[in-house]
Amino acid sequence: MKKKFIIILLLVLSITSLFSVTLTVWSSEKQQDFIRKIGQEFTRDTGVTVEVQQITFGDIKTKYLTAAQAGEGPDIIIGAQDWLGELVVNGLLEPIPKSAIELDKFADSGIEAFTYEGVLYGIPYALESQALFYNRDYINDNEVPTNIDELKKLAKQFTTPDTAGFLFSAGELYYSYSFISALGGYVFKHDPRTGYDVSDIGLNNEGAIKAVYLIKSFFDEGILPYGVDYIIVDSMFLDGLAAMVINGPWAVKSYLDAGIDFGVVPLTRIEVEPGKTMKPFVGVQGLMINSRSSNKAFAMEFVINYLATAEGIYEFYIADPRLPSRNDVVQIIEEQGGPVPAEIVAAFTESAAGGEPMPNIPEMAVVWSPMDDALSNIINGVQTPEEALNDAVSKIKAGLK
Repeated sequence: MKKKFIIILLLVLSITSLFSVTLTVWSSEKQQDFIRKIGQEFTRDTGVTVEVQQITFGDIKTKYLTAAQAGEGPDIIIGAQDWLGELVVNGLLEPIPKSAIELDKFADSGIEAFTYEGVLYGIPYALESQALFYNRDYINDNEVPTNIDELKKLAKQFTTPDTAGFLFSAGELYYSYSFISALGGYVFKHDPRTGYDVSDIGLNNEGAIKAVYLIKSFFDEGILPYGVDYIIVDSMFLDGLAAMVINGPWAVKSYLDAGIDFGVVPLTRIEVEPGKTMKPFVGVQGLMINSRSSNKAFAMEFVINYLATAEGIYEFYIADPRLPSRNDVVQIIEEQGGPVPAEIVAAFTESAAGGEPMPNIPEMAVVWSPMDDALSNIINGVQTPEEALNDAVSKIKAGLK
């Protein structure tokens, strides 16, 4: 249903301008074809042309910052929630009224991820989180672990000179955070009403220290090999040489194409301690509008009533099979199918629902490197967990200044 406030905005624009307007969208390669297709529908309905420009995903934010500050650039960008803080602080994103969208249809974590100090600045189209993949050539569906002790026992059973029982990129905060958060660690203290308190860092508290001791135990017990990184994790599962790995939905299609018979367990079902389950980071992709665009009314209409509908987000899913941000898209997947089986989508959706959105504030940029260095030092015995995490937090605080 078209929203009244947008129709009013459209009506106040002159007929002359209607036929001279072009909306420019910056997107990565995977989305451009279907956005052009939906853009043609928008052109038929409104007379407004939609031009889709392909930009490498990793370059969109940097190029947009430069262009938008100069009063140029696209009307709409497709990007990640962790861009939000920097773009909002620079005044480059247009607020989106929550009353204009079907708020109850979207995952709460997705809306939270694109909300900055209580204001919505983007509409999520996809969620991404991590889950436990298991190869059915090693592990049956009724044998999947529900806690760390079971996971370790299974992992040791299948750890040989040629195969790995369990792998994850332990030296990266992104993948280790689900252990840290399970035991009470956190990046910045968060209050839904006031946002993040960057003066309160929980990466060296008691829970975080306990969690990294647990992570180190995987190496000490011979489960994880030293030097393991994401490339090793992904390639070994792809080659059928790993029984279990932690990975994200972006890996699903390649595993299916390789003919791996696998299942997926939400990390939120795995207890680190009784009653304390893993809580992975949740990343969110979304649609944002240039606050300095002269076509904001049309951009708002295109985003809300064409791209962010259930049908539009299903098209995003077909083009780039991540978790759809709308709850009603799962039903469309069950009815019409897609590149990823519905049960796998459901498992990742469950994992994302119980995870934590990555902080969407600029200060997050100074967290990654010190924490990755700390985890590396802990794994390799260069520092104790206490020393490494205290050093990392000191570096983060220095970076914040």
